[in-house]
Amino acid sequence: MNDSILVTGASSGIGRAIAVRLAKDGYAIAAHYSSSRDGAEQTRETIEADSGECRLLRFDVRDADATREAIEADMDAHGVYYGVVCNAGITRDAAFPMLGEEDWKAVIDVNLNGLYNVLQAVVMPMLRRRRPGRIVTISSVSGIMGNRGQVNYSASKAGIIGATKALAVECAKRKVTVNCVAPGLIESEMTRDLPVEKMLEAVPMQRMGTPDEVAGVVSFLCSEDAAYVTRQVISPNGGLF
Repeated sequence: MNDSILVTGASSGIGRAIAVRLAKDGYAIAAHYSSSRDGAEQTRETIEADSGECRLLRFDVRDADATREAIEADMDAHGVYYGVVCNAGITRDAAFPMLGEEDWKAVIDVNLNGLYNVLQAVVMPMLRRRRPGRIVTISSVSGIMGNRGQVNYSASKAGIIGATKALAVECAKRKVTVNCVAPGLIESEMTRDLPVEKMLEAVPMQRMGTPDEVAGVVSFLCSEDAAYVTRQVISPNGGLF
């Protein structure tokens, strides 16, 4: 049986690219989705078309009990994960004076509380496994430098960075690395409606990144070559900062 990696938010965009790349690397993928069954099926079909192994998990990362139950059931059936990539996230953008309480809470609940719910279910089993493991969180340049109209999103993504660094210290002796990838401007559904041309003026490479380029960084962090890399934030951003 291949080592398994759980990828949350794997039904589209960066999450799908990560799942597909890690499957090519030889890992069995537990591809999580919340609402887009069709998207998740496309992820699985893409992986299986290249002779990879993929199974689908559905749960709402905001629901701690449902998250734990789904993850524990999957690990009971397939073994404790070698790795987990916490990618699930949403945006609810608005200038701060117009940012409603519901949009603040929704983004924090999915992006930050969802991270907690997933990692609470997987970290102890990974540590007890007494074998090397990999945890990769997905933040954003918004969590490093802030972004207009994204106070809620920036807060959640900055929280992910802080959580990653602290968890890395706790897991290091057990050979479980914990790192963060903070993408810049990436071609995805989240950036489709943004003023891209204006934003690219700040990017020295003068282009958007691709989900596959983010997946390549995650691939490295999950590999044996990254065994001595932990507590790091890597930002594929075209030289933005």
